[in-house]
Amino acid sequence: MPALLTDFLDSLLATIVDVLPIAFIVLTFQLAVLRKVPPSPVRLAVGFAYVVLGLSLFLLGLERALFPLGETMARQLTSPEVIGVAEGQSVDWTAYLWVYAFAAAIGFATTVAEPALIAVALKAGEVSGGTLKPWGLRLAVAVGVGLSIAVGTFRIVTGTPLVMYMVVGYVLVVIQTFFAPRMIIPLAYDSGGVTTSTVTVPLVMATGLGLAATVPGRSPVLDGFGLIALASLFPMITVMAYAQFSTWLNARRKPVRDKETS
Repeated sequence: MPALLTDFLDSLLATIVDVLPIAFIVLTFQLAVLRKVPPSPVRLAVGFAYVVLGLSLFLLGLERALFPLGETMARQLTSPEVIGVAEGQSVDWTAYLWVYAFAAAIGFATTVAEPALIAVALKAGEVSGGTLKPWGLRLAVAVGVGLSIAVGTFRIVTGTPLVMYMVVGYVLVVIQTFFAPRMIIPLAYDSGGVTTSTVTVPLVMATGLGLAATVPGRSPVLDGFGLIALASLFPMITVMAYAQFSTWLNARRKPVRDKETS
């Protein structure tokens, strides 16, 4: 049996084992508590099969493509040819500028394509009556994630402690909370969670682990993790900053509009 088929069957079995408890809980409450047969049982069964198949293929893709891709890119960007130094020569953080650029770009791109963020942005646009623009929210979150991954790779290269970045970041979030529009605060806090989902996490984590494994003096266990924590923090800052800037811009435009209509 081909190795790919074997891996797929293993992934399919593991996914079924993981998803069955969810199906059991839903059916138990539906039949034992609500005492009603689920509407459209055939449709639900087909949807369940789609979920299992999709998750199986996704996990297989992670293992065979996304994780190796992130690690390979990190190794290539830290090679002596790219950073412009001889092998074994000591370098400072400025030699890894391409690493920071790649980290920011991959963080931005994966976040824009994140299905969870797309869903949240569309719902936010609906419930706000169009006040919140889905694309504006997605771009604000994507900028935050891009910055966070760039800062996270800088932390790995320099070996500075993660706690320093987290404390400073959350202090800034608390300060912004007092000044940001009240409507945006819960959404900004949720934005930090939806970014760390199916598309973003695999590539970001693989990049961090690959970078920590190739930068001299860094440990994948001690330094390779932490990018996801920063990716949850920075979008809160950028979303509230986006709302604050929009409020300030509208306040400046209002006298002009009033003058034109008078």
